[in-house]
Amino acid sequence: MSLPHALLTALIERPGAGSELAGRFDRSIGYFWQATHQQIYRELARLEAAGWIEGRAVDGARGRKRTYRVLPAGRAELARWTAESQEPLPIRDEMMVRLRAEAVVGPTALPDNLAALTRHHRERLKTYEDIEKRDFTPPPTDRAQQLRHLVLKAGIEYERQRAAFCEQAMALLS
Repeated sequence: MSLPHALLTALIERPGAGSELAGRFDRSIGYFWQATHQQIYRELARLEAAGWIEGRAVDGARGRKRTYRVLPAGRAELARWTAESQEPLPIRDEMMVRLRAEAVVGPTALPDNLAALTRHHRERLKTYEDIEKRDFTPPPTDRAQQLRHLVLKAGIEYERQRAAFCEQAMALLS
């Protein structure tokens, strides 16, 4: 996935200023595609130069605040990218290598790391479940909301699986 397509998606969902977009990004797409605010602003400039978005200065705003909206060329690019086939992503997980290393050089402090990861995954799981309760109760009936809910449910399952995996690894190491 690319940052430009994530930003086009967010701007089609709701046009807005760069600072607003960066904040929204942190609370939605940012859960599964990270970008710094600096990267977001640089990419907005590239998208505008490509003719995919339009930025307009905000009257009366301090500094160079601009609001952005997606142009037809940007919507066409997002549709093209969405329809592109995607190869399965290989697993690249440092913890798997650490567990293999633990088998040959352990015992180490790996259980402490696993405990911290378990807490992280449980906290993220709670965040996602709170979002689900707030935003998807009752369950959505329109297609766009159902797709957003599906993405959230994938995050819920991922965090649940990772927490359980870490707990299983800790049990083996104790």
